Amino acid sequence: MVSILNKPSSLIHEICIEKVDGWKLFKFSESLQQRMEQLLEKKKADQLMAEEVAELDAIGELDRIFTHINAMMVAEDVNQRADETGGSRNSSLFM
Repeated sequence: MVSILNKPSSLIHEICIEKVDGWKLFKFSESLQQRMEQLLEKKKADQLMAEEVAELDAIGELDRIFTHINAMMVAEDVNQRADETGGSRNSSLFM
């Protein structure tokens, strides 16, 4: 039986921090990434069940949150590096 996931916090165990191109970013576990891709494929084919719609909504909400947090962390790091080197700040590119 599939449990309905209606809160992004129910997926907290599927979160990891990974270094990507020198940045430490919040990422989905491999299994959660694969699950999201499966659900998106089913959505494209108009084959999602009600439980899966709720699950995809929760994953999507978490994805939006992580995208925002990761952008903020990258912008902060860019600003810190600019301060340290005396360079210009152009962190608005990340927001």
